[in-house]
Amino acid sequence: MARFALQFPAEDVCELAARFSYGKPDEDCLAAGAAARARGSYTRDELILICAWKTERSKSRVATNTETEAEFATARAFRAADEGHRIEALTSLAGVGVPTASALLFFAFPNDYPILDVRALESLGQKARTIYPASYWIDYLLACRRISKELGVPIRTLDKALWQASKERDPTR
Repeated sequence: MARFALQFPAEDVCELAARFSYGKPDEDCLAAGAAARARGSYTRDELILICAWKTERSKSRVATNTETEAEFATARAFRAADEGHRIEALTSLAGVGVPTASALLFFAFPNDYPILDVRALESLGQKARTIYPASYWIDYLLACRRISKELGVPIRTLDKALWQASKERDPTR
């Protein structure tokens, strides 16, 4: 089990989150996520939109998913009874790894999920990986939920603070 621990003072979380600036607008992705949540699945176009928001590199691979594949896999993820099945359903889609799957979960359920990112990992004392197994995602998710609960902040506030702390330590990454 990976050990996740804040690499900055806990009292800095809200201040860091307030300074958060990713540089990509997320209004369209939040709207797509809300529509997907209400419908029970993402459409192919919504899948492409959110995956491109997370990383442009996989956009052409993500676009190879059919409408049926996108709707089926995301509906299966939304209905899954546990986090392992949820992430596995999403990563069954072409071009969707765990970090991108985390963005799909975040935009559909913004109060429940952080976004897995190398910057956030660094702020929790972890190094980036090339592959993220489902078990690592679950450890990360549970750690973020625990920390946000301990600090009394929404998970998105913690998520923004983690990213921003890393950016301020190394703006060139």
